[in-house]
Amino acid sequence: MASSSSSSLPWSLALLVLLAMAMRRAQGGFVATQWSPAHATFYGDDSASGTMGGACGYGDLYSTGYGTNTAALSSVMFSDGYGCGQCYEIRCSGAPACYAGSPIVAVTATNLCPPNWALPSDNGGWCNPPRVHFDMAKPAFNQIADWNAGIVPVMYRRVACQKTGGMKFQLQGNAYWLLVFVTNVGGGGDIAGMWVKGEKTDWISMSHNWGASYQAFSCLGGQVLSFKVLSYTSQETLVAYTAAPANWVAGLTYEATTNFT
Repeated sequence: MASSSSSSLPWSLALLVLLAMAMRRAQGGFVATQWSPAHATFYGDDSASGTMGGACGYGDLYSTGYGTNTAALSSVMFSDGYGCGQCYEIRCSGAPACYAGSPIVAVTATNLCPPNWALPSDNGGWCNPPRVHFDMAKPAFNQIADWNAGIVPVMYRRVACQKTGGMKFQLQGNAYWLLVFVTNVGGGGDIAGMWVKGEKTDWISMSHNWGASYQAFSCLGGQVLSFKVLSYTSQETLVAYTAAPANWVAGLTYEATTNFT
């Protein structure tokens, strides 16, 4: 009996350790996904000037910190804007145009690659549902394959967005209508919902406007603003207290002291 009990103890301990590790991973935020197949093309030129702006509303991708390692997602991934800010690792796979060693490039989703119903899905309509497709900024595409190929098979996976500093809130609107574009989001990188709280209000639910923007029809002028953000992927909630001062100005961006991991 003693021998049987002692031999089973290590297995019990191992199970407890595995469970504890799983709980820490679940509580710690976003966990990278497995590699999956897709295809990639590119748009714009070597300067990536044609990729600025986009359906997520990030504007100048240099000033908002995204640079040229970006991609437009096909609609099944874009998810009506809830895919904005998601981070991916992509590598070319199984084509002559792929660079030796299958180098990996990390990109952020900043735009939508819309369907082209005039062309078949396997011949020009690359972003037609249900295709999973990345239309990458040319400088990002150039890191994995010869651009002359036009389209290449790739392997991709979702990864945590590694960001420096806190989430950033670009405020638009006026004292009675607040529109907020959220950038520099860590962890899953995406947002499912937002709330805003002024000094004189309770938490106010914000509605999804477009891309990575949320709005509230409330009188919030002259109040310190706090934001509560719900991650679309991990379903974590993070509160950015006093993210914008009482004298906040529409058109400016304010950085919080907290972020997802």
